[in-house]
Amino acid sequence: MTDPHAPALRHGYFGPQGTFTQMALASWLTADDATLAAARPFGTVALALDAVRAGEVDRVMVPIENSVEGGVSATLDALNSDDPLVIQGEVLVPITFVLAAPRGTDRAAIRGVGSHSHAWPQVRGWMAANLPSASYVPTLSTAAAAEALAGLGEKRPPYEAAVCAPMAAEVFGLEVLADDIGDNRSAVTRFVVVSRPGTVPPPSGADKTTVVIYQHDDHPGGLLELLEQFAARGINMTRLESRPTGQAMGSYCFSIDFEGHVADERVGETLMGLRRVCADVRFLGSYRRADGRPVEATRTTTDEAYADARAWLQSLRD
Repeated sequence: MTDPHAPALRHGYFGPQGTFTQMALASWLTADDATLAAARPFGTVALALDAVRAGEVDRVMVPIENSVEGGVSATLDALNSDDPLVIQGEVLVPITFVLAAPRGTDRAAIRGVGSHSHAWPQVRGWMAANLPSASYVPTLSTAAAAEALAGLGEKRPPYEAAVCAPMAAEVFGLEVLADDIGDNRSAVTRFVVVSRPGTVPPPSGADKTTVVIYQHDDHPGGLLELLEQFAARGINMTRLESRPTGQAMGSYCFSIDFEGHVADERVGETLMGLRRVCADVRFLGSYRRADGRPVEATRTTTDEAYADARAWLQSLRD
């Protein structure tokens, strides 16, 4: 039960205003408009996560995966480094892009278009067909591209239009020159709510766990040895990505999402197996899946099956 006298949680997000990340935070907070209005935008993912580490905010919303472009490197790398953080939950946001510009802009006069590096590949086909002479100008976020066009920055941006969320065009008073310009109508971005380590949300039966694992060394069969820890216990992985550790060329760690909760027996056994064969295991949290899909365990991997096997072994030892 929530304590009515407890101080309100302070939230932040990868900003500025008008980003898909702010939309994800609004979805996470549901009807809590006051908390959303008080949420702090941060210019980069790293700054947002560092603000949590420093205690400036309690939680931040950041993008972690896109159905078209895959994992968001900035988030994966920032979660893998510095003081540990944990994921408290996730939000899925359908991605719809618009082409926006200051009012009165002639589409034929557009020579440059600003947007984020994850957004541009998702509209490349539309741009090639409709604005083939326009060049891409990278920006820190889709909303930052819109904000600069609104004249809120110190200087005029080197582009005439922006690819951004409809919300950003509205927030910064831009005219929408074209709606729904994404090449993939089913594109979705996954966002995660991140906090300092503390109480893990209780299991819901529809959970996901995220870890980063490091090998002792690079050797034949090394990855297979890690994957066997999941396969032997009936654990389904939903994402597997390698990321450079920065220590040497060819030195990689593995960022993994898999079904289940740390409180599940099979997940606990998997984590112990990884701890035994890996140089390090960074636990990034267990949390409810955004789609609410229940996790199915086979007859041999239920909590009851593990408890029975443990009791049988103890009877032999006794």
